Amino acid sequence: MGILGMKRIYEEATPEDGRRILVDRLWPRGMKKERAHLDEWAKTVAPSAELRKLYHGGEMGFDGFEAAYLDELEQSTEAANFKEALAGYLDEGNVTLLYANKNTEQNHVHVLMRWLRFKLEEG
Repeated sequence: MGILGMKRIYEEATPEDGRRILVDRLWPRGMKKERAHLDEWAKTVAPSAELRKLYHGGEMGFDGFEAAYLDELEQSTEAANFKEALAGYLDEGNVTLLYANKNTEQNHVHVLMRWLRFKLEEG
């Protein structure tokens, strides 16, 4: 069983990353596709454009964003499919979720990781 990790896409790729999956809706500014070393771009598991704009525009705090994003994930067929695919990827090795956000403490990937871990434990 592999390890599920996360890191900013601007950090260098390493063999320990395993499968590298970008989980942002928008392509990271200034990142060349060759440097990203992506295996997959899972745009559909990122927060909706509306939710992202509310949060980044300062109209919603992180707690509200987290609750709304969790609701989106729970309602999303794409998120459920991603969780199933992720379970298979982790059987093969490590998986690293990549993001561009400068805020490494309060971002959607932390919410997504908690949701995925909970769903993977559920089975």
